[in-house]
Amino acid sequence: MQIVPKVLTSGALLLVCATSAQAQLRPESVPGGVAEILVAAGAAPRPEVRFGGRPVLLQQRRDGWHAIVGLPLDTPVGEQKLDIGPADASHSLPFQVAAKDYPTQKLKIANPKMVTPDPDDLARINAERERQIAIRSRFRDVPVARTDLALPADGRLSSRFGLRRVFNGEPRAPHTGLDVAVPTGTPIRAPADGVVSLVDEFYFNGKTVFVDHGQGFVSMLCHLDQATVEAGQPVRRGEVLGQSGHSGRATGPHLHWSVYLNGAAVDPALFIGPPRGR
Repeated sequence: MQIVPKVLTSGALLLVCATSAQAQLRPESVPGGVAEILVAAGAAPRPEVRFGGRPVLLQQRRDGWHAIVGLPLDTPVGEQKLDIGPADASHSLPFQVAAKDYPTQKLKIANPKMVTPDPDDLARINAERERQIAIRSRFRDVPVARTDLALPADGRLSSRFGLRRVFNGEPRAPHTGLDVAVPTGTPIRAPADGVVSLVDEFYFNGKTVFVDHGQGFVSMLCHLDQATVEAGQPVRRGEVLGQSGHSGRATGPHLHWSVYLNGAAVDPALFIGPPRGR
């Protein structure tokens, strides 16, 4: 049976969950966003689904299986496709990606090495980048009942996802997370159930905790003052992971929170309902 893609790109959506809570995701099929696509109707067996060669998160709803697909910030606008089925017998399911313009943010960093690192630091930075890519690209094949996430700290949402960043007049990589302005020592909590996959100190990110929520759905929480969990530890939604700080490249105390789907950094605000102040 041929499935016509049903792409949900705007508005609030009530997801069918195993809990009584209202799980809310606001899909936005743009670079840095999330596409939700019906990939198998009714009571069909769970399909194999990949985007860009990576498996994607699948949830079963009343109308069938939905793929929750992370779209990298460099995703070309226009038609993209999912690969459905085994690698040696797959078919393509097209969907559309719309354009989105992200604003520019200019910041002053007191330590120039945090803008242009010394050559001696570059080897460390590159090694850390590879470790983080490996952690956020893992696919732990467990059911994911909810795709809504709780804000990890109570505070003002400051720097938004996707900002084109300029540090001390030098263009750098875009902002791949959501910043929450909180003082040092604020409790940082797990956005959802999962397993702590890494706790470490990084050059740019400072003290960092990764939480694997399953099926390539990963949270990264950075610039902590301290972490109170360790790798391999199961955590529940709302459980304290550590305290906020300003370690790494930070202009002051705050939490940087990144969310990854199928290895792609996506806008965390899509998972927490309409941001406060809008």
